[in-house]
Amino acid sequence: MASQNVVHLNDLNFQKEVLESDKPVLVDFTATWCGPCRAIAPMVDELANETVGTYKVAKLDIDEAPATAAKFGIRGVPTLLAFKGGKEIARHVGANTSKAKLKTMLAGNVD
Repeated sequence: MASQNVVHLNDLNFQKEVLESDKPVLVDFTATWCGPCRAIAPMVDELANETVGTYKVAKLDIDEAPATAAKFGIRGVPTLLAFKGGKEIARHVGANTSKAKLKTMLAGNVD
């Protein structure tokens, strides 16, 4: 079960929840049929619970929000994007990641 601290995104609320957010946002572009997405879901939920008030963590199902997925060039899932001030600041494709890496992305300290 997904964390109550994860914001569920769609084509209609993406602008407000992500691009207009006053906090950095991690968006997990996912799909229900994606095994690697399901594998990292608990880690994304834990991150959401640990960073309440500091960062926003959100999920967007690419099948439910195809326009937003296309706008950001999502070609495979899972893809995780970090946004700050309405701009993409970091991107990670694939399930090979960690909470520490995701926190680094949100903080804007990426290589």
